[in-house]
Amino acid sequence: MEKDALIPYIGVITDIRQETGDVKTFRVVGRDGKKLFEHIPGQCAILEVPGVGESMISITSSPTIPDYQEFSIKKCGCVTTWLHSVEVGQEIAVRGPLGNGFPVETEFKGKDLLFVAGGIGLAPLHSVINYVRAHRENYGKVMIVYGSRSKEDLVTYKEISEEWMKEKDFNVCLTIDKAQPDWDGHVGFVPTYVKELNPDPGYTVIMCGPPILIHLTLAGLKELGFKDTQVFTTMEMRMKCGIGKCGRCNIGDKYVCKDGPVFSFDQLGELPPEY
Repeated sequence: MEKDALIPYIGVITDIRQETGDVKTFRVVGRDGKKLFEHIPGQCAILEVPGVGESMISITSSPTIPDYQEFSIKKCGCVTTWLHSVEVGQEIAVRGPLGNGFPVETEFKGKDLLFVAGGIGLAPLHSVINYVRAHRENYGKVMIVYGSRSKEDLVTYKEISEEWMKEKDFNVCLTIDKAQPDWDGHVGFVPTYVKELNPDPGYTVIMCGPPILIHLTLAGLKELGFKDTQVFTTMEMRMKCGIGKCGRCNIGDKYVCKDGPVFSFDQLGELPPEY
């Protein structure tokens, strides 16, 4: 029998990692100690705190992890501030999985992949990257361009430096906005860095970050010969109820929560310019 999408699971926070000054990663399991539900990369969940509110959050962990889900959460509102104050053992309500994920088994399979992210925008792509790592034989070369304001604001920097950078046929390119004494890597904004790197237009691109990053990067990719059909992004920030009932996420005739949140840019090009 299919579970009612409005009835949340009860999750238990079993681990909390401080990623940056305002980002923590929360590991969540059910009361039975098992994974709450199965998901695909790019899907989301609503974390609910009775008396405080609810928030749509990316599932950061790959579905290839059998025992738990993780959520990397930036402190930026009532619910996220409350979550940043809790300790291991706290119970929360979790409703998901919601939305359609990235087409990892169709459009992405067999392709060279270029991931472009800024700040907390890495969180929705994190599950895709680790899914690709777990099924390495199904994908080609991987290039990751990730930037943030400073070295200290790079989310999951330890995993990036100790695991992603050592993966075969992975090219990880990090950048920060302004130079600082303990940083010997690239300095500059992500859209400009992508153009400098001049990636082969045969890559399939997966992007997430602030709207200005996405718009400028897309413009640069087009100059390099990329087509809208090759570029995908997620619009989960527009999702509200997550199940197509409230109507607050619609763009033209599309509901982000039901038709997305993952779209290619040729699909977005057919919609009103509201995004």
